[in-house]
Amino acid sequence: MPIVEFKMPKMGESIAEATILNWLKSVGDSVLAEETILEVATDKVDSEVAAPCSGVITEIRFQKNEVVPVGTVLALIDSDGATEGKKITIGKTEHVKAPTAEAKKSPVPVKVKSNPDAFLSPLIISIAQKENLSLEEVQSIPGSGADGRIQKSDVFNYLKNRKYPLQSKPVANNQQPTTTYPKPKINFVEGKDRIVEMDRMRKMIADHMVYSKQTSPHVTSYLEIDVTDLVNWRNANKDDFQKKYQEKLTFTPLFVDAVAKGIQDFPMINVSVDEKNIIVHSDINIGMATALPSGNLIVPVVKNANQKNLVELAKTVNQLAESSRTNKLKPEEIQGSTFTISNVGTFGSLMGTPIINQPEVAILAFGIIKKRAEVITTEKGDEIAIRSMMFLSLSFDHRVVDGFLGGSFLRKVGDYLEQFDPKTQL
Repeated sequence: MPIVEFKMPKMGESIAEATILNWLKSVGDSVLAEETILEVATDKVDSEVAAPCSGVITEIRFQKNEVVPVGTVLALIDSDGATEGKKITIGKTEHVKAPTAEAKKSPVPVKVKSNPDAFLSPLIISIAQKENLSLEEVQSIPGSGADGRIQKSDVFNYLKNRKYPLQSKPVANNQQPTTTYPKPKINFVEGKDRIVEMDRMRKMIADHMVYSKQTSPHVTSYLEIDVTDLVNWRNANKDDFQKKYQEKLTFTPLFVDAVAKGIQDFPMINVSVDEKNIIVHSDINIGMATALPSGNLIVPVVKNANQKNLVELAKTVNQLAESSRTNKLKPEEIQGSTFTISNVGTFGSLMGTPIINQPEVAILAFGIIKKRAEVITTEKGDEIAIRSMMFLSLSFDHRVVDGFLGGSFLRKVGDYLEQFDPKTQL
């Protein structure tokens, strides 16, 4: 019977490697074609991987927690020939995380060299500190990234074969000012307090948030807008909209539409920073920060939002929201965002100070819509009226977005929401 190579599948255009979480089969076990035999994880998604054919596993080359590049042979299967050559498929998505800046770069062939001036990202520093690696030891690791940059897979591969660690000072985050302030003591009452270990997804979210704050100098601007006309139109038409298009009409597609139009007016808010270069994205892909039932966070993406009308936006938003709740998002549905929004008003928050979703340069939070008495100008002069008001909070990366650009973009989004015209939406 022919031997079939079971390879690490490609799980997205920007995914270059994955970590083995768990083998569901062992050497000598029989498998069926399309049967799930492996669970893997990337920086973005945890997935199940199915067998490419029926047969018997004769060899497993990588074990749990090992980081493996896409296309690498993971195991060998003695096939019965029934489904030989069948493409490996990926099962349901279990956990998803916001895209990281590091995952955007595909690896190049390893450059075997030692670079004492090598740039150490916050993620590499964190791993090194956790593993008690010295500064010289980390800098001696050959980097497989662009220009020999050290990636996490390089560190993990080094740790796997590490025998004689260098004796030197531990890695310090020299990109942050050192402090002698002692770590505060946590008071733990035995029998009353309890310890809950972070799950893998929460750890990744924590790392991503810290990385973002260390990378981008955050500035947050606020704007209060009057969305009375928008709210009244939505309330008056949501039932007819659902009957006609079989889709619920929430505020989210209306927010996405306004942001997409604002980006078209100010394209330099739709960029990423690559060291000294600014990458201006032609596509407008809006990520929606979404809370999962577990309490963790996920960011599904509305691709080419500026090319969709309100019906198409509502359909896409509803589908992504449902897939998020049921853990059925596909890897490509949480990749490629160029700008992110967060509806903190869903939880009753008046406003927020959102953290930028790297490698983007801005994120916009929508606060709760509240009715209150406001002074408005009419033909009769100033009057007091009950209006629906909402705060917008824009956090932006001050390396490339100045106050003029950030404020102008925020004002433009507010204008689109305040001056909502349903005739242009459908």
